Amino acid sequence: MSKQLSVRAARPIVACIALIAVAGGCGSKPDAAAAATAEKPSSFKVTDEQRAKLKIVTLAKETFAPTVEVTGTVAFNGDKSTQVLPPGSGPVSRILVSLGANVVAGDALATVASPDFAAAVSAYRKAETTLRNTARILKLDEQLFANDALARTDLEQARSDSASAAADRDAAMLALKSLGLPDSTISSIRDGQRTAPVQGTIVATIPGTVVEKLINPGQLLTAGTTPAFTVADLSSMWVIASVYAADIPLVTHGVPVDIITDASTKPVHGVVDYVAPIVDPGTKATTVRIVAENPGQILRRDLFVRVVVHSSDRRTGLLVSVASVLRDDDNLPFVFVAAPDGGFVRRRVDLGYRVSDRYEIVKGLAAGDKVVADGALFVQFAENQ
Repeated sequence: MSKQLSVRAARPIVACIALIAVAGGCGSKPDAAAAATAEKPSSFKVTDEQRAKLKIVTLAKETFAPTVEVTGTVAFNGDKSTQVLPPGSGPVSRILVSLGANVVAGDALATVASPDFAAAVSAYRKAETTLRNTARILKLDEQLFANDALARTDLEQARSDSASAAADRDAAMLALKSLGLPDSTISSIRDGQRTAPVQGTIVATIPGTVVEKLINPGQLLTAGTTPAFTVADLSSMWVIASVYAADIPLVTHGVPVDIITDASTKPVHGVVDYVAPIVDPGTKATTVRIVAENPGQILRRDLFVRVVVHSSDRRTGLLVSVASVLRDDDNLPFVFVAAPDGGFVRRRVDLGYRVSDRYEIVKGLAAGDKVVADGALFVQFAENQ
């Protein structure tokens, strides 16, 4: 019995010895010891050779204009593009231009075999004939009135009939012109000359490039309704972007914009032309329209681009290079600051607006701090060793 008691009494002593060997004491806490072991030093150093390759800058307050970066989509300039509609109804007889053709206002784009044109020609001929008859009658009545052979009321009626006939003729001529008939054809009709079967002509209403052909031969068109072509002046384009509420104060009418696209190594310049007074109910963003020059036709409709808006607002603050800012495991931004002992410490920062290739620092740094501007990734690698 005494041997069993001695063995039982020895067991706690053995356990305590083992715990001392592992944790440094029988009464110590293993979790706290492990945390102390895993904790990294607040400052760490690199070799002099490695440090010489780093670019370290001393921060000072600067005056700058913030920029806003958003995405956008290219569209035709609505002030310099239009859909061309047929002036008369009927089937398409012939397409006269191809996609990409450069045209001026009045150029024929297609012809249409339409009864509307025949009716307009007939109305013009009748109006012209009526005008000639009423003008002849008026001339005779004026001679009769001069010889006291006609009452004044009859003369006034003849004058009224002639004026009415002239108005009808002018209206019929305008109808022909609105249908796209050239002046030479209208002159032949007026002079009673025989003309080839008259067909309606769809003409360009503005100068530009034919960017869409929406009809084919034989297709039945409805006057003023069926889109036939789209003509656009491609020397300038619109870029439509969405800006959220926090950035809207910086995006005002007339501020310069850089449009960045993979189609060119250089940005395309533009200006903010319009800021919508309402927000999109789905995205809660405000639509912004930018007018951009289009040298070499780099911008094309529906192209996805990046937009950098340069605000006219002037601010003062601290700026660090984009390369200085890294992200931790929680995606929070931080920089490395040179410590007085020659090492480096990680410093959490809050970012403001982007200014070209630098970030505004809202919180976390002060003037005089020395920040790693080039080589921050190497410093992060050294920290993790």
